[in-house]
Amino acid sequence: MYIPIATLKNPRLVSLDVLRGLAVAGMILVTDPGTYNAVYRPLLHAQWNGPTPTDMIFPAFLFAVGAAITFSFASRIERGDDRLVLARHVVLRSLVIFFLGLALNGFPDYDLHTLRFPGVLQRIALCYFLGALLYLGIGASASRTIANWRGRRIAILAGTCALLLIFYWALIMTVPVPGFGAGRLDSVGNLGAYIDRSLLGTRHLWPWGLTPGYGVTFDPEGLLSTLPAISSLLIGIIAGEWLRADYSNKRTLILLVGTGVALVLAGWLLSPLFPLNKKIWTSTFAMFSSGVSMLLYGAIYLIVDIKRWRGWTPPALVFGTNAVFAFALSNIVTALFDRIHVSQRGGTALTLHEWGYRVGFATWLQPVHASLAYALLIVLLNMALVYPLYRNRIFLRV
Repeated sequence: MYIPIATLKNPRLVSLDVLRGLAVAGMILVTDPGTYNAVYRPLLHAQWNGPTPTDMIFPAFLFAVGAAITFSFASRIERGDDRLVLARHVVLRSLVIFFLGLALNGFPDYDLHTLRFPGVLQRIALCYFLGALLYLGIGASASRTIANWRGRRIAILAGTCALLLIFYWALIMTVPVPGFGAGRLDSVGNLGAYIDRSLLGTRHLWPWGLTPGYGVTFDPEGLLSTLPAISSLLIGIIAGEWLRADYSNKRTLILLVGTGVALVLAGWLLSPLFPLNKKIWTSTFAMFSSGVSMLLYGAIYLIVDIKRWRGWTPPALVFGTNAVFAFALSNIVTALFDRIHVSQRGGTALTLHEWGYRVGFATWLQPVHASLAYALLIVLLNMALVYPLYRNRIFLRV
């Protein structure tokens, strides 16, 4: 049963599940076009600098993870639960998510010589691990006034975000990369790419992280760029603090929208100094995308939890209430569709992906429409696979 924001004893916001669900659906949609040769531009990641709507999806999920941390731990901290026990829970959950990401990267071949080490779930695990431990470390105790301590906690979180973003900018712009120098922001010479190549080796990076003339050079979920990604999660925790506070709905919405606008403007205005770039998660991108996440969530919060217009939410809730499982399952479905072959006349064979796109849509739709139609079909297929869990109120917690 979902409990509205008005009852803050053990609250669960429907809007937060909706945001998670939309993010998962968006991830599936943009990674499963019928063909990458025909895709609407907003459904593609930016080639390098400059954000697209697709680039906003992963930060929105990290924002939602951060907000969920508040609801997951705040009440237990305030009751005086053993923080060491909660910290062990954080470590265990982070390890499970991280190794689940590795397992998905290797499916179905599991060639350890070419297994990609970074990944979406790996980044989520690292951000969750550090963000949740920080939250536990600064949580209010029963001996303090909760309302007063919340302000201090938000200040510490905001200060940590600022330090992470400034520190990352300083590293990228001042630390020289052997053979390239300092301040390089391209796909081969930036510090993060160099660290990933040096520590992980190019065989264990994203195989499509290519630079012409150099081969594989970078990974969009690399080690160093996880630092600013943590700030995206911490901003979600700050939003969660506002949502749990004894504020009016109007005040909460003003905080979300006002902060969202401020972050978007800050990221945009500072972009001439440090370009908006998702692939290396620049500090300006972290601010800009977190602002977009805040604004998007503010709109969902208004519609779903204030106005309580919820008739449209079940499809998003199917994904949002089992978000990690749904994402993992979608990766398995995609891998199988690219591996299973369908025999054709003349002895040729198409992958199930190619067959579904060509036979189902490309014969009667323009390529860009056919490609989108196939992606939507994959979203619906994954929704159908996860729906029995939602229908039976089974929520898998990784």
